[in-house]
Amino acid sequence: MTAAAPATGAQPTPGGVPALFRGLFDDAAIFPPGDLPMAQAVPAHRAHRAAWYADAVGSFLCGAGRLGELAEVTGGPLRVGLVLPGGSTDLPSALKAAAPFELAGVELAAQGAREAVAALAEHLPAGVPAVVELPRGEGAEGRAGLEAELDVLAGSPYRVKFRTGGLAAGAFPTEAELAGLLAACAERGLPFKCTAGLHNAVRHTDPVTGFEHHGFLNVLLAALATDRAAAAEALRERSGTVLAGAVAALTERQITTVRGAFLSFGTCSIAEPLHDLAALGLLPPSTPHLEDR
Repeated sequence: MTAAAPATGAQPTPGGVPALFRGLFDDAAIFPPGDLPMAQAVPAHRAHRAAWYADAVGSFLCGAGRLGELAEVTGGPLRVGLVLPGGSTDLPSALKAAAPFELAGVELAAQGAREAVAALAEHLPAGVPAVVELPRGEGAEGRAGLEAELDVLAGSPYRVKFRTGGLAAGAFPTEAELAGLLAACAERGLPFKCTAGLHNAVRHTDPVTGFEHHGFLNVLLAALATDRAAAAEALRERSGTVLAGAVAALTERQITTVRGAFLSFGTCSIAEPLHDLAALGLLPPSTPHLEDR
């Protein structure tokens, strides 16, 4: 993996969050496998937003079916990312239920991009961003179909969401599959976000489950790759030292490019990715204590 000339945008600065990581971590504390109770997750999110690392923290993610529960415990304004796993039919009622909150964005699962685009165009308030999660394409025919769906999204105001893990081994795309998705997005200038299984910085095998987890630093670097082979190489790297060196050497222009492509990812632990970055020297070495969640 070849590093670019050193720059300051990905290097630690005293008491601050480097530009590469700002807004990268959406708070998915109430989702599996974390499953933090709502009454604990909301205060924890407010603590994150008040902490020294607040610039790294994105919106609080909440499923459409739990908005009523969220409203009971918020106790003040809250910036919420609305997640709709049930598809576009739930969109009108979910938007109505989300009215008490500041809507940071909508994440909509859909069987087809055209259906999702039509529903979002009809119901989504102006200025609210949205990402569409599409089914994974299997085999050559499935991949071709998925790329056709990406073409639809590339011609719309909306972005795509990739599932990078889950509660079963099959939920984790291989390096080759994910590299193909990232390259397809780069070819279309289509920004993406990720969800599930990505809360550690470096690719690794989970010692308990045996699942192969992608690292978010791997994905950041793969998003800059010029072709599928280079993206797959970045996704395969398991050395934190190599990845940290490559990230620290990114130029400001590269950082702007990669964050224009890789919007954010949901993580059920905010502290875990930050601890990884600190251990790799990518956050200031003498920083205040990270919140436990």
